[in-house]
Amino acid sequence: MAGPDAELAATLQPDVPHAARIWNYWMGGKDNFPSDRAAGDAVAEVYPEIVLMAQQSRVFLVRAVRHLAAEAGIRQFLDIGTGLPTMQNTHAVAQSVAPESRIVYVDNDPMVLVHARALLANTTSEGVTTYVPADYHDPEQILAEAAKTLDFDKPVAVMYMGVLGYEPDLAVVRSIVGRTMDAMPSGSYLVLWDGTNTSPAVVSGAQRLARSGGVPYILRSPEELESCFDGLTMVQPGLVPIPRWRPEDPDAVGIDAYGAVARKP
Repeated sequence: MAGPDAELAATLQPDVPHAARIWNYWMGGKDNFPSDRAAGDAVAEVYPEIVLMAQQSRVFLVRAVRHLAAEAGIRQFLDIGTGLPTMQNTHAVAQSVAPESRIVYVDNDPMVLVHARALLANTTSEGVTTYVPADYHDPEQILAEAAKTLDFDKPVAVMYMGVLGYEPDLAVVRSIVGRTMDAMPSGSYLVLWDGTNTSPAVVSGAQRLARSGGVPYILRSPEELESCFDGLTMVQPGLVPIPRWRPEDPDAVGIDAYGAVARKP
């Protein structure tokens, strides 16, 4: 590896647990190190459902993106905090429905940037897939860069998929989401899910993650997550545990992660 990717790779710390790599491990990926697996196993000891949460988060993404592309006619997606590529990424799902779809991935993680080329290489010839290195705390920078690929005169699906817990202040989270959605035209959508503090076990898991050297992650109540959708119209079934968002299985289990899709009037 040479050039900018080599410089980025040199900044990686394989002996320090890394949030994106831990999540990759829980999802069954291979882009992780022993430190990540140790931290992931420590969480799973007290909260085994974390593996199911990771898997179900991708199922929710697939259902939400497919709904927006196939039923709502959305052709533009802004995926903020994308993490490491695994399987059935946003562009693959959207472009399987509408090959002309345009996707912008955003992340500020050097390791994600190293892997970004894998996301960009397998886009359709009709569509566009790009990557913006930016922090979600700076929506204005994200919007300026995304505008080079997306047309903000047409509806956009903005996605925050299990990433907003890295910001401890709910008011800041709401500001981030609000400033981003304010720039979107009518007919745009917000897709958001996050871990919730809805069981003692998941709270213990979050505490164990922090003690294992992972970046602390703030779990919020469903009511707090719902406040991020203020001013938007929820798509049925509203904010629910992610396995229960338009499931194929009517007996889908509930987990400590809630998500929703909502339309900007």
